[in-house]
Amino acid sequence: MKKISFKGIKFYSGNYNQIKKKFDYGGVLVAPAASALANIDNDNLYFSSLKSANIAILDSGFFCILLRLFKFEKVKKLSGFLFLKTFLDEFKNSDKILFIDPSKESNKKNTEYLISKKINNFKSYIAPKYNKNIQDQMLLKLVNEFQPKYIIMNIGGGTQEPLAIYIRDRVKFRISIMCTGAAIAFMTGEQAPINKFIDKIYLGWLLRIIWKPQMYLGRILKSFKIIKFFF
Repeated sequence: MKKISFKGIKFYSGNYNQIKKKFDYGGVLVAPAASALANIDNDNLYFSSLKSANIAILDSGFFCILLRLFKFEKVKKLSGFLFLKTFLDEFKNSDKILFIDPSKESNKKNTEYLISKKINNFKSYIAPKYNKNIQDQMLLKLVNEFQPKYIIMNIGGGTQEPLAIYIRDRVKFRISIMCTGAAIAFMTGEQAPINKFIDKIYLGWLLRIIWKPQMYLGRILKSFKIIKFFF
């Protein structure tokens, strides 16, 4: 498994099993989109959270192409969608999971999806609207009482990463926290119907634009700003 440092962020290029093995040692896994990486110089909290994360996976096909073109690094894309989908497909109920959801509506859909996959050893927490000082004593209390092996962050990028670092640095037991944001929404139908094939051929961005252009077109165009970090 190859490690690539980009602006101090620890990216790993490997297959699911390799990344999962490292993830199970504990810590925070992030899957930054290219549009989010393009903005790291304008968001210090997000940037510092990415650098503090234990593992960053190569979620963006565009970013993988840029690494190949400018850094001559041949890397393996592994999206947050694919990592989470494989994780849930293989999950055994002997481990406990805590899901952090962005709303009651998402929580309902996510719960129905998990039950359909016969995953039942979990709890859910609906996150409040956080300000810039991301802290949550109620969530921390729940984590310490429930003591899950895994936490899955289903909330927005830029918030989930600092929250994950906040939890990791305050618990006394080994915990693995996955920041995959809206990835579960692609499975529940809340977001564009991306599947493994679309993800594999790097066309998730196109399906998002077709599904909801007013939401995604600007994000995709913003991704091109990441090129500035390669010079």
